[in-house]
Amino acid sequence: MNRILAIAALTLGLAACAAPQKVTSPARPAIPARSTTLSTKGLEAVLGKSARDLERMFGTPRLDVREFDARKLQFVGSACVLDAFLYPEGAGGAQVVTYIDARRSDGQSVDRAACVDALKK
Repeated sequence: MNRILAIAALTLGLAACAAPQKVTSPARPAIPARSTTLSTKGLEAVLGKSARDLERMFGTPRLDVREFDARKLQFVGSACVLDAFLYPEGAGGAQVVTYIDARRSDGQSVDRAACVDALKK
């Protein structure tokens, strides 16, 4: 019995000697602040519009992706690829375009307003 108590006391004593290690994660590089914001100039024709409005303007979308209450429509032409993101206006409201992204088929960014103009029927 004394031997078990001695081993238990020794184990507790050794455990107390082990100081907890402070774990730090590697420092993240600072992200430079953007000095400019995305302009919505020239996007008035699409921002705030419904999916039906976009289909009248651009034709049938190549992609129609729905996730929960959000929707992404993708329209493609020879000049560019346009992604329109629709979200509901308020609780239970109709889905409208809140953001537009545009790129060339090789992935390079293009002016969003120019892409909208190029894709109009």
